[in-house]
Parts: sequence; C-alpha cells; structure tokens
Amino acid sequence: MTRIWPPGGGTRRPLAPRMAAPREPADPARIGRRVVRREARGMDAGVVAAALEEARFDARQNSRHEDLGDDVRGRAELAEWERLAALLAAAPAGTVYDPDADDVVQSELAADAAAAAAREAELREAARIAARADELQALRELGTLNQAEPAEGDEAVRDELTRRAGSYVQPDLDAWLAHALAAHRGHYADPAAREAAAGLLHPPVLAHAALLAVLTRLVADADVDQLPFAARLATADSEAADELAAFLTRAITPGSRA
Repeated sequence: MTRIWPPGGGTRRPLAPRMAAPREPADPARIGRRVVRREARGMDAGVVAAALEEARFDARQNSRHEDLGDDVRGRAELAEWERLAALLAAAPAGTVYDPDADDVVQSELAADAAAAAAREAELREAARIAARADELQALRELGTLNQAEPAEGDEAVRDELTRRAGSYVQPDLDAWLAHALAAHRGHYADPAAREAAAGLLHPPVLAHAALLAVLTRLVADADVDQLPFAARLATADSEAADELAAFLTRAITPGSRA
C-alpha cells in the first residue's frame, strides 16, 4: 500500500541529523609500504639487500608464532623490500633509492590524490543537497513550494527529502517536480535536463508530467491545478498513465496514427 507523508494531515517530521563523513579505515599494508620507503630513502643496492635479508629473517621468526601468522603489514613490508631490491639491482651502480623518482610511488600518490578529490566532491555535493533540501522543506512549510523554480540536482534533493521522511511518498514534492517538468520550468527548460530526468525521477513522477504535458495541449486554457486526477492516475499505475499519454500525443499530432 502506498504510504503518504505526512500521515494524519499536517504532522511535521523533524529533519534527520547531519552525519559526519566516516573516516577511512587504516590500511596496514599501505602503512607497511610507506614505512619501508621512508627507511629506504638514500639507501643503495647493498644496504637495501641487507634490509631485505633482515625482513626475511623477521618473517620466518613471525611465522612460528600463531598470533603473528596473519601479519598483513609485515608481509607488505617484506614485499616492498623485495621490490626495492629488484629496482636498485636493475639500476646503474651507485643509484640510491628516492621515493620521489619511484614510478610506483608516484602512481599511488596520484591515485590517492584523485580519490581524495572525488571524496571531497562527494562531500560538497552531499552538503549542497542537504542545504537545498532544507530550503525546499522551508518553502513547503510556508506553503510557497509551487512558486519556486526547480534547479539542477533537485531530483537528488527529492530523494533526500524522501529519505528524511522515512521513505514515505510526498505528493506535494512529486507534483511540484511533475508540473515543472511538464511546463519546462526552471532548469527543465533545457532539453538535456528533461532527458536526464527520465533516469533520475521515479516513474509516477514522469508519468504525471507526461500526462500534464499532453492534457494541456489538448485543452489550451487548461491549468495544471485543474488536473489533479493526472497525479492519481500516475500514482495508481504509472505504466498505464505513460501509455495513455503516448496515445493522446499520437491522437493530437498531425500525421500520426492513434
């Protein structure tokens, strides 16, 4: 059964508290590799080979202890000493290790920077969505939501408000988006935005918009506020509402067959 928010009329649901972004868990293997690289800086092939033998000795000793048998960091350190030993063995005599000239290290740093930038962008987008959700919620409470122009990203804001409401369907918000989409208001004036909405909005909202668009073409002086049945049809059976909209569009399009 479709659940409507707010239940019982005008009960106001408090907004969900903002959650801080979780910190990334520590990566023992990465820590181990970084420790080796710091220690190896300035070492030549002979010193690195000696450090490798010491790491192999430690690994053999640890293998005898059950509690150290799954030493992720230790295995990573050993593997890194082995890599550095091979790297310097293939380099000209007298070469010393420099992490800044290590292609593997630089590739990892670049990947880390890209991942950090992506996380920062996600946090900024989440903050933007939360702020816009607060704004739309305030407009709803003032009864002026229908006067607002939809903006890029409001599809995600709709999902955020629905999440805050415990996943209850919110007819006023869905109707606002459907009306804007049908009338090409706000950022929906851009055909690309309307095309993108097909993959961002829920089927009942899209079906509602499609019905509104074709009905206002059928009756030139019709106002969307006079067509509340379109929302009920779309909510009850969005596929049937889509088919009806397509049928009516063919019926009023010159040269098409109904």
